[in-house]
Amino acid sequence: MSESEYQYVTLGGIRQDYCITHDGQVFLGVLGGNAIYSAVGARLWNDKIGIVGRVGSDFPVKWLDQLTIAGFNIEGIHQLPEPHNSCTFYAYLTPEERVDTDPASHFLRIGEPLPKALLDYRSSTEGQTNRDTFPPLAIRPSDLPRSITMTSGAHIAPADYLSHTTIPLRLREFGVRTLTLDPSERYMEPSFEKELPVIVSGLDAFIPSEKEVISFFRPSRLDIWQMAEAFGDMGCRYVVIKQGARGQSIWDNDAKRRWHIPAYPAKVRDVTGAGDSFCGGFLVGLEQTGDVVEAALRGSISASITIEGSGALYAIDALPGLVRARLDALRPSVIKV
Repeated sequence: MSESEYQYVTLGGIRQDYCITHDGQVFLGVLGGNAIYSAVGARLWNDKIGIVGRVGSDFPVKWLDQLTIAGFNIEGIHQLPEPHNSCTFYAYLTPEERVDTDPASHFLRIGEPLPKALLDYRSSTEGQTNRDTFPPLAIRPSDLPRSITMTSGAHIAPADYLSHTTIPLRLREFGVRTLTLDPSERYMEPSFEKELPVIVSGLDAFIPSEKEVISFFRPSRLDIWQMAEAFGDMGCRYVVIKQGARGQSIWDNDAKRRWHIPAYPAKVRDVTGAGDSFCGGFLVGLEQTGDVVEAALRGSISASITIEGSGALYAIDALPGLVRARLDALRPSVIKV
């Protein structure tokens, strides 16, 4: 794929996942990361997708080759000269409840030995609240390839605070028209009340989870729309709050309108990457249609296909006819609130 052949780009983590699903399935050391799942969600609607992120010298080259074979532009993936731990652990207690710490207790719970790669594991999100230092695998503005000037839209997946304050500005300087961002749960805390508007201002869409927005506003007991409007007041066009199996709540800050998009009734196998896949589909939908509801519908379909299988690249094998059929089936379910 040549430099000019990607229209959309996803930026974020490229990881090695260790996952225990809600029904006890175990996946050890598989390709993952929010940049990958976002890219796959976008890929269901457009075949010209680039990925930007950082990996260590020990990251499996075969996975980078797989991404290339799958049709992704990976010139924005920087392989550093030194090794860096890129392990991420998740255990799903239910399809809605996920924990990402203390892997030993969760492998003990299911009667499986703790993988050696997780012996000293703490969390993959440590350091994301640093206000003045980039973690080693955090994306810097200097990591953006010049070819990004050819892209129409970019989605920034959950990452550290410093990346989220600097990358959007640089993308705008490169002329990227549509910017969406999914925040890190680490800085969605009351202590970042003054800093968060720096991230949100100027975005086309801010896409947090319901858990994150509740965490940010605690101890206040605001309803979902009050919280959405508060984020809109920080300076973004749209606020999309992801609510898992209950779908998404959407606030159009310019038109002062709101909708609820139900989740497509998929058969759940593994919910890893569902929110990221939603964001990828949403990005392409927003740029292609200019309609936030149509964007959210596409995101919901991307997520529905992702959760029906396992592995970051599972969804790209979905037939175009299936994707469009689900979109048409879900559209009548939109609720204007």
